[in-house]
Amino acid sequence: MLSAAAHIHSSDDARRLAKRRLPWMVFDYIDGSAGGEAGARRNRAAFEALTLEPRILRDVSSRNLSADVFGTTAQRPFGIAPMGMCNLSAPGADLMLARLAAEFSVPHGVSTVASTPLERIIEVAGGHAWFQLYFSGDGAGAFKLATRAKVAGYKTLVMTVDVPEVGRRPRELRHGFKMPFSIGPRQFVDFALHPRWSLSQLAAGKPDMANFDMDGFDFDRTESRARATWDTLSRLRDMWPGNLVVKGVLNVDDALALKGAGVDAIQVSSHGSRQLESAPAPIDALPLIRSAVGKDFPVFFDTGLRSGEDVLKAVRAGADFTFFGRSLLFAIAAGGEEGLRNLWDVFSEELSSALAQTGRVSVK
Repeated sequence: MLSAAAHIHSSDDARRLAKRRLPWMVFDYIDGSAGGEAGARRNRAAFEALTLEPRILRDVSSRNLSADVFGTTAQRPFGIAPMGMCNLSAPGADLMLARLAAEFSVPHGVSTVASTPLERIIEVAGGHAWFQLYFSGDGAGAFKLATRAKVAGYKTLVMTVDVPEVGRRPRELRHGFKMPFSIGPRQFVDFALHPRWSLSQLAAGKPDMANFDMDGFDFDRTESRARATWDTLSRLRDMWPGNLVVKGVLNVDDALALKGAGVDAIQVSSHGSRQLESAPAPIDALPLIRSAVGKDFPVFFDTGLRSGEDVLKAVRAGADFTFFGRSLLFAIAAGGEEGLRNLWDVFSEELSSALAQTGRVSVK
């Protein structure tokens, strides 16, 4: 009998299988987007409207899927986007992603609200981990976390700037989803109807936000992050000696200002369509931003990627490197670490095939 992981032949397969296995609250937390989710539909429509032109009679028998990122060679032009509370998809998901990052030398974005300590993740990832930072409240806690990441050996810090207030996601609200994770009568019924997930989580212990064990620093997901300014960025630039990436950029003027402020890269993203429903599709903003900042300034991309062909489309539109998000969690929910590896191989095979079909041997 085939394992569930063996049935993953696309990101849609992973999502479909995950929807069967996950409690409704958890699935909708991972899958949901802002408002009526028109933004998510717009992102996919924008990707689907892009085409790749087939080319013929070129020797494409030897293809290279690697990409350069901050002076190192990643074995794939895509990495792992920072995602909060990954262990809700399955116990140990954070470390499954870290092992994948180590094997393929790709960046593993470690969320501020990861459910495994940031020190443990970078260790398992073999150093291939970037720490993603949220600014909240007066920012004191954020700077403590940045210092902690520096001590732990992180060389790249990703400041997420597109969450001045947490976007309204009705699917989460209907289920009463909260961070820290809490269980009430409605959630108890949901979990009882999904016993395989519930028993595995019970055995592993409730997922928690593991990076908030510092004295006097508690994380409140609903706390306003609206006080972050360009001065905040300047202070962070002054204290952070490594690579500084700013994530959540969709405006050309903002991109140029960030380049002038001395950041090392920008990440074009709408936070997986989870913040502002009316935001433009990032894949449409990408070529405009690339044109503005010039060909040599590093530009990364996430949001809406569902296949290896999507990766090639993003690279053609101006991205130096791309990141997958929720699809990886669906693969873990569907088939554990084997499911994650299967979907990663699917993305790799899709990209390799797309390169061959378009007469290319590399994304570089």
